Amino acid sequence: MDSIISKNYSKITKFEVSRETCNELESLISMIQKKNKEINIISRKNSDQGAIRQRHIIDSAQIIDFVDLNINTTSDLGSGGGIPGLIIAILMKKLKNSMKIKLYEKSHHKCVFLKDVSEKLELNTEIIQKDIFKLRDIETGTIMSRAFKPMPIILDLVQKNFRKYKNIILFMGKSGRKILNETLKIWDLDYEEKKSLTNKDSFLLNIKNMEKKI
Repeated sequence: MDSIISKNYSKITKFEVSRETCNELESLISMIQKKNKEINIISRKNSDQGAIRQRHIIDSAQIIDFVDLNINTTSDLGSGGGIPGLIIAILMKKLKNSMKIKLYEKSHHKCVFLKDVSEKLELNTEIIQKDIFKLRDIETGTIMSRAFKPMPIILDLVQKNFRKYKNIILFMGKSGRKILNETLKIWDLDYEEKKSLTNKDSFLLNIKNMEKKI
């Protein structure tokens, strides 16, 4: 494994990325690049190996500190190309954790990709090809969502469709502060923030409890 690549993965705090884990993450990058020629997994403007590693793999992996490891499932809403769900599933192998990562994605073609990657890398995932908005009484541990829907829509979705969960992890971009402030006018949130490792203008939200004001 190239020392530069290993150094990039060492940015992931509180998590020692093994050579085997690095190799699997690099394999995922190759599979994303290959599939991206057929369907839109990520933006083709930033589809070189280094960009995927920094903008998607490391960006997703940094939430490992927030994932509740004491529950047997974690859910990725609107998983798309498996970012962050597949990345977290790869990290779970390193932790020897039996948690199953549930990937909710309604696109048939993307689900085929998710299943293919999961089989090749022997990941503990469940691919659910359904519209998450039409499901009810879902139980899970951590809920994570990246580039799926705006924050207020996700909070409404969780309140209405999930019967039980532990926490919600959201990726907040350049306009994240404004979105959070607007959301706090409608929701009382018990949350913590974490500065992004990959973008100085972005941050992560770990929401532990929420209650709608109106």
